[in-house]
Amino acid sequence: MKKEAVSSKAEVWRELIQRQKKSGLTVAAFCQQQGVSGWSFYQWRKRLAMNQPVRFALVETGEASRQSRAVVELWLSGGDRLQIAPGADTATLRTVLAVLRERQ
Repeated sequence: MKKEAVSSKAEVWRELIQRQKKSGLTVAAFCQQQGVSGWSFYQWRKRLAMNQPVRFALVETGEASRQSRAVVELWLSGGDRLQIAPGADTATLRTVLAVLRERQ
């Protein structure tokens, strides 16, 4: 498949995924309405989510928080917040992030 075709297809699916989010419909209902398979929808959503950059923001904490254990806090695009304590297991963190990306 040509690169342009893949890019074009990705854009179509990106738009469909955004429209589903805004529609208020379940994925199944939206896919049925649009005439696309749910399996394809989920596969493209997963594929496109993997290409999304992770954004970080500076989090200011109060004096009391500084005295406790340092924590990295991620604010995800869906509004979820993830706090990561020092020494967190890398494999567990990857699993948690993968699950959160799938929910989007």
